[in-house]
Amino acid sequence: MATDGGAAFAAYLEQKKPQVEDFLARFTPRPEDGTAHVAADLTRYLYEPLARFTSGGGKRTRPVLCLLGSQAVGTDPICALSTAAALEYFQSSALIHDDIADKSELRRGVPCLHMQEGIGIGINVGDLALVNVHAGLLADTSLENETCLRLLCELAYMQQRTLEGQALDLGWVRDGRWDVTVDDYLFMASHKTAYYTAATPLACGAICGNGDDAQIEALFSFGLDAGLAFQLQDDLLNLVGDPAKQGKDYRSDITEGKRTLLAVWALEHLQADKRDELQRLLTSGTTNQDELARAVALIDEAGGIEHVRTYAHELSERAKAHLDGVEIDSQARTVLDSMADFFVERLG
Repeated sequence: MATDGGAAFAAYLEQKKPQVEDFLARFTPRPEDGTAHVAADLTRYLYEPLARFTSGGGKRTRPVLCLLGSQAVGTDPICALSTAAALEYFQSSALIHDDIADKSELRRGVPCLHMQEGIGIGINVGDLALVNVHAGLLADTSLENETCLRLLCELAYMQQRTLEGQALDLGWVRDGRWDVTVDDYLFMASHKTAYYTAATPLACGAICGNGDDAQIEALFSFGLDAGLAFQLQDDLLNLVGDPAKQGKDYRSDITEGKRTLLAVWALEHLQADKRDELQRLLTSGTTNQDELARAVALIDEAGGIEHVRTYAHELSERAKAHLDGVEIDSQARTVLDSMADFFVERLG
């Protein structure tokens, strides 16, 4: 099947991103009461750090997908802006807390929020972002009560699935677990990434646009497969992408001993001696370039790189197939197909 390499999706992101950022800027949470002195302190220790972090966001993929979900069911995407903002606040919360859990130092080229403000304030700011996932929807008087309730339920479900995936990812590393199977990994990655990266944003946009159950389900299923493909491409780029584009994170998945599909597949398919060698490298915390290259070579020898690349493209095509036979706006369908291509063909 011919693809556009993600060009239509990239153009849609650029078109809608300013609309999302304008909404975020206009509805930034602020202190509502207290003396002028207290209000200034609340701004300094809570509201301003969140506004700074959120305004420094990346491509705004998740909120834009929410707008796309609304357009896909034939409705003006403007109706989904508060939900789109809610998804961006969840992204902010997840990243702030992830950076603390992972002991990261840099985010988006600057010190992580907890490095700037301290861990305690960082946790609190991340919690405020999580509050705003729900507060923004409740404040949107344009939403019908039934629609608002359904959106809140969808977002709560998304958050629980994401936390489940994060729990497995963190727990497996903490406990030195290498008995993780391919199916275990796919469960973890789908929950940690696919729900909040694509499935729930698209479904929530369709709910805002009063889509029918068939449309909402098709967009959700599309997002689950496309979101997992996105994660697999991330894992590939970390090991075999352009080192200049990956920067300091290049091959960090080996250093951190991450249970990626690449690693799990290789450990299941290598002979005992080479499996033991790869596991030693994955648990060593090495940053030595020769050792990192050896780990990648072992994964490649096991067929891991080819398997993951092939499976990511299969997921992309399967995602598109979920939309067949469902009434989807033609322009939105073009962008969705392009998105599925973009997620597996991007280089950074």
